Amino acid sequence: MTPLSLAPAGEPLTIIDVRAGQNLRHRLAGLGLLPGTIVEVVKRMGHGPVILSVRDTRLALGRGASHKVLVERMPSQD
Repeated sequence: MTPLSLAPAGEPLTIIDVRAGQNLRHRLAGLGLLPGTIVEVVKRMGHGPVILSVRDTRLALGRGASHKVLVERMPSQD
């Protein structure tokens, strides 16, 4: 598992856990960022926000929030 803020761009990732307080967990759930959701990092902006693709939507998450979302790479479909 790796934090979303450090995940590679351009690869499908599965959210494994959200290790945050109740308010942030609720906010992220409202954005569709729940365990089991497949996301893709589109762009990381240095110490700024992380741009994600979730289903057909693009989201910008702050660095602190994205560091609390743990993801894993999807297994290859070879």
